[in-house]
Amino acid sequence: MEQYKKEFIEFMVECEVLRFGDFVTKSGRETPFFVNTGFYRTGSQLKRLGEYYARAIADAYGTNFDVLFGPAYKGIPLSVTTSIALSELCGAQIRYCSNRKEVKDHGDKGILLGGPIEDRDKVVIIEDVTTAGTSIGETMPILKAQGDISVVGLVVSVDRMERGQGTKSALSEIQEKYGIRTTAIVTMAEVVEHLYNRPCGGKVLIDDAMKARIDAYYEKYGVKES
Repeated sequence: MEQYKKEFIEFMVECEVLRFGDFVTKSGRETPFFVNTGFYRTGSQLKRLGEYYARAIADAYGTNFDVLFGPAYKGIPLSVTTSIALSELCGAQIRYCSNRKEVKDHGDKGILLGGPIEDRDKVVIIEDVTTAGTSIGETMPILKAQGDISVVGLVVSVDRMERGQGTKSALSEIQEKYGIRTTAIVTMAEVVEHLYNRPCGGKVLIDDAMKARIDAYYEKYGVKES
């Protein structure tokens, strides 16, 4: 596993974004782990987050694209901080762009804010965690309405590696439905690999008991291999 992935996992723990215990997901699944990106709150945290995203994007797609698009609302700061990181770390001048929930009819008019999206632009979408596809379903028509553009891929911070609407993972379903490549800074398999029986922040977060709970969760909700 790359060093930046290990650092990112520990960074999530430090920020209390990644926690272990008893939680319920939005879809109603009882889960022993939870990822809440709303706990990235300071300037220094957002700066580091953007750097981890930038490394993951460069690894997966390179920097030969034009626009980093962050769907409102959480995607707005992600697109800004990551475009800055791509400039500083990779020397890539990528335009950031996001959508408004309501179309603005005065001043800086339209549905978009940030850099424009133009014909023949290559676009990477940035989001927080693995999605069931709802947000992408809303985002793709907005992007396609801007002209003859190409969506290169979708990047999220954590791939929870669980089933989406069917038997495949949510990211796999998005990849197949929209024909775009998907990637994540880390997967939950990498999180477990790095934290299992290893101290982080002064304590072991995934001991044998927690590992058994996570394994049971994936037995129930994980992707079934054909």
